[in-house]
Amino acid sequence: MKSLLDSIQSPEDLRRLDEKELPRLCQELRARIIQVVNRNGGHLASSLGVVELTVALHRVFESPRDPIVWDVGNQSYAHKLLTGRAARFHTLRRGGGLSGFTLRSESVHDPFGAGHASTSISAALGIAEARRLRGEGGKVVAVIGDGGMTGGLAFEALNHAGSLERDLVVVLNDNGMFIAPRVGAMSTWLSYRLSGRTFNVARRRLKEWLAGFPHWGEPTVYALRRLVESAKVLFTRGVLFEGLNFQYLGPVDGHDFGQLIPILQNARALDGPVLVHVHTTKGKGLACAERDPTAFHGVAPACLDHHHAEEDHPETASFTEVFSQALVREADANERVLAITAAMPDGTGLRPFAERFPHRFYDVGIAEGHAVTFAAGLASQGLRPVVAVYSSFLQRAYDMILHDVCLQNLPVVFAIDRAGVVGEDGPTHHGAFDLSYLSAMPNLTVMAPSDAAELERMLKTALTLPGPSAIRYPRDRAAAPVQKESPPLQVGRGRVVLAPTARPQLAILSLGSMLSSAVAAARLLSEQGIAVKVADARFAKPLDRELLFSLAKEAGRLITIEEGALSGGFGAQVLARLHQEGVLIPVQCLGIPDHFVPQGDRHGLLASLGLDASGIVRVARRMLSLPQSAERPA
Repeated sequence: MKSLLDSIQSPEDLRRLDEKELPRLCQELRARIIQVVNRNGGHLASSLGVVELTVALHRVFESPRDPIVWDVGNQSYAHKLLTGRAARFHTLRRGGGLSGFTLRSESVHDPFGAGHASTSISAALGIAEARRLRGEGGKVVAVIGDGGMTGGLAFEALNHAGSLERDLVVVLNDNGMFIAPRVGAMSTWLSYRLSGRTFNVARRRLKEWLAGFPHWGEPTVYALRRLVESAKVLFTRGVLFEGLNFQYLGPVDGHDFGQLIPILQNARALDGPVLVHVHTTKGKGLACAERDPTAFHGVAPACLDHHHAEEDHPETASFTEVFSQALVREADANERVLAITAAMPDGTGLRPFAERFPHRFYDVGIAEGHAVTFAAGLASQGLRPVVAVYSSFLQRAYDMILHDVCLQNLPVVFAIDRAGVVGEDGPTHHGAFDLSYLSAMPNLTVMAPSDAAELERMLKTALTLPGPSAIRYPRDRAAAPVQKESPPLQVGRGRVVLAPTARPQLAILSLGSMLSSAVAAARLLSEQGIAVKVADARFAKPLDRELLFSLAKEAGRLITIEEGALSGGFGAQVLARLHQEGVLIPVQCLGIPDHFVPQGDRHGLLASLGLDASGIVRVARRMLSLPQSAERPA
């Protein structure tokens, strides 16, 4: 039988299909998504849950004339397959391939790029207003999950959209992760009737007729409108959205075309802001993903071949696992220790803490700014909150870190996961910038562990400090076993890791995750007769002045290396400190240059950035004016 999916090159082809063929198309979409994600990794459960919704949206609306803005974008796989990208879908999340999120440069059907949640309504409203100002027609659609609705930005946008009264359709994809009312026959019937053409034409004509009676027309129109809204919310769950001046439709079954398509058609015909509440099942069509949608949210390659969504664990633990175990031990010893996450209890390793200390664990939803200020409030009362968050997500709370934590010098600990290059999730998720902006904040101590034991010691150190602190660590395996009994560190003191017997010709000052590459490079250079001293800074702030100047004096040449942005980063801080002290030596800073790093394999990306042993060796030989041909590969 000929594939329906292979015959679709654009949404226009989809709209030409007989409606009876849509369930078969959905089966093919799910099969293709499962096949590619099992090979490449990616966001599986969320994409499987919106297959029918995606088909219905492209059936009813005319993208790109009716732009569809996806929140986060990690559930847009079916959307990509239906918008001319099926032939390249096998390249998903690979270097040079399709993004795992929506991307404006990838297709005209991606009107707005997104890798973080809660942005879709704001962006869609901006697009709708721009189209109005240009005199263009069509609807603008924002698709947001119930998890995305936990972000304050979503409600700010709803409030503004309701006041502007623009033609905006918000589709709330409720898969039970936040708002959990189930589909009911009465609410579905009522939403359909009250959104239908007959009812709304009558309402519009009545409003026009009443407008001819200026002394009592508008109050009567308002009273009639409130009467209708009261009737709707009596039977439906939309009182909040109706209060924000949205016409609320739903909830409807997001897997039933018989309900979904008519409701979306009615929403398209309505004037002003409309919210369509759709109930879906995350992981739909794949039994293991339906049973455990959290485990199958973001998966590694070959996850289905291993019958679970987690990576095979080698003997060494990940930095996330080391942090998780260490935090539980610290909380065992100190009942003032609390843990906070912004909708990432598994990704940040806080699940064991939550199970052990349920009354000291807080998941605030996708609300990083609130998480930080909430932690500040706790800290102001003598508690020791630890905010575990991905580096790229912490960016959203910049002002709260500065204003609510650092300015008040409150002892909040930021456990910053996924710092540096993260791999296939690409530029929206690389944690490149935390060192640059955190190092500029007064009162904040910034640390970066090079291995498991260092991470444990840094957490212990952070929980003893009178002010705020941050510990950044990569998405990688930790290099050493955890030491259960290890003392706190002396703040602002680094360590020499490798010292040659001869006077060094070059010194390497590494921060955090780059230490193993620095040591490997030093050993390669040693084999070539070049003596190199390697030090682990440990602290990006405060810098170890004594260590820094001893390296500069002894070696006369210095390489700094960090897994973060060069602009304003660790190397820039070292250069500034040397300059302030009048120390003028050749210094080469290695890190992430001033551009967004693409998606790809983490270690391959690090090599392409020169942040591996070979890259360090190349720079070292240039600094020593030695021919590169003598370089040995790592």
